[in-house]
Amino acid sequence: MEFIYVLDILGTFAFAISGALVASDKKFDLFGVIIIAFVTAVGGGMLRDVLINAHPINWIGDLNYLWTIFAAVILTFLFKRKILPLSKTMFLFDTVGLSVFTLLGLQKGLLFELHPIVALIMGMISAVFGGVLRDVLTNKVPLIFEKEIYASACLAGGISYLTLSYFDAPKDINFIISAIVIIIIRLISVKFHLQLPKINDDLFGKTWKLTWSISLFLYNFFCKLF
Repeated sequence: MEFIYVLDILGTFAFAISGALVASDKKFDLFGVIIIAFVTAVGGGMLRDVLINAHPINWIGDLNYLWTIFAAVILTFLFKRKILPLSKTMFLFDTVGLSVFTLLGLQKGLLFELHPIVALIMGMISAVFGGVLRDVLTNKVPLIFEKEIYASACLAGGISYLTLSYFDAPKDINFIISAIVIIIIRLISVKFHLQLPKINDDLFGKTWKLTWSISLFLYNFFCKLF
């Protein structure tokens, strides 16, 4: 469990830096950068705890989260130009944090005796809604609504965790396997630029257009034939 806690802190650190970088690019002052970093890092977990009425709220019960966020902001403030070339390393930390946040949120939901589906949603909220709040506050379309497989990876890992729990898999092994599922899906989706399909047209409309085109082609073909 200590190892998972370390990963949790690393994920918080990566999330806080991503928030600080976005705020910095938007020309926010130091206070604004701290707020955006804070919201990005612990906003999802805080929203989850509010929804399930869990007290104390995640960062209130453990000040290490606050110190981690402050450290991330200071590091970004001092070494922004050095951090930007480390985007792949930060992405890896971000992905690990995403998996850990998802599963810890799911576990907390189950601990509060929520229905597994609701607990799964709580896990997803824990992982992605910090980023959603960051994007809303900085006037951007949230990443998870626009491109990349992000929240879907969380749901897939959560489903894996619930499935293995149903078959009484050891908790630590279950956690590791489910985290790997999230990490692999996330890495593959970014590597090959995979996205969920967009609803540009309704399926019936596309089917009708295809059917009409085929019918028109066959009609013209047989008219010429006979």
